[in-house]
Amino acid sequence: MTRRQAREKAFALLFEKSFNSDVSMRDIIDFALSERLMAIDSFSSSIALKAWENIFEIDDLIEKNAIGWKKSRISKVTLAILRLAICELLFFDEIPVSVSINEAVELCKIYADEADASFVNGILGSISKSKSFEKTKLAESE
Repeated sequence: MTRRQAREKAFALLFEKSFNSDVSMRDIIDFALSERLMAIDSFSSSIALKAWENIFEIDDLIEKNAIGWKKSRISKVTLAILRLAICELLFFDEIPVSVSINEAVELCKIYADEADASFVNGILGSISKSKSFEKTKLAESE
């Protein structure tokens, strides 16, 4: 499975979680695997789990950088894509920032629309250039 395919699976898991708040992410992954609903590799599951473990921090960044938008106004598709990409930005140092942003935009082009792609690109660009993001990345690398 390619990284792009793995991201798409992680996106699907995060999207599914948005409809099942009472079910743990681990249970969603286990169900998808046991019912053979989708192939999930270690990257897909690790990023979905990491995103959900840090959902409050990730959603806080979305709220702060989606100027003029409340999180509740963002579609579940776009929100899942943002959560996935921000998780990569914050916790997966081996993935270049530009790759995470580009992959998120590509997911938007498939599952959302061009306006969502621009919206996601703007938010992720803002986060990646922010002082707090730079400080977080520096602290983690030390």
